[in-house]
Amino acid sequence: MDTRQDELRRDLDATLQARKELGKEYEEELVDSFMKRLDARLDARVERSVASRLDDYEPDHRDRDRRRSHRPWAPGRAGNRLAVISLALGIPLTAIASSPESGGFVGLLACWAGIIGVNFAAALGNRRDREERRPRGDWD
Repeated sequence: MDTRQDELRRDLDATLQARKELGKEYEEELVDSFMKRLDARLDARVERSVASRLDDYEPDHRDRDRRRSHRPWAPGRAGNRLAVISLALGIPLTAIASSPESGGFVGLLACWAGIIGVNFAAALGNRRDREERRPRGDWD
């Protein structure tokens, strides 16, 4: 039998012997005391188990990035929202900018150059943020 099991059995035997000596008046206190010791042992055992599993677990940031890259549009990502909004706003802006009063073809080019510029700047900013959050290795 395991030494922890032996200790637990000795504690239980001691509790039962104390109940015999002290009588039924102290039964509740003795059971509570034994249960507290048992809970403490279980808590320690769970903490050791969790700690050993956490030591074995080290997430790889490349795996996380690969999982994210398979989703073409994630509602929580700001870059995707900006792209969708700029495309939605691009339709009326194209109509306005391409009208003869607003410059025609030159207005159209200026409008889409601005939309592309905003999206490009946002993409560069997101890339820079990801690189700053990435853990550095010994060779970086």
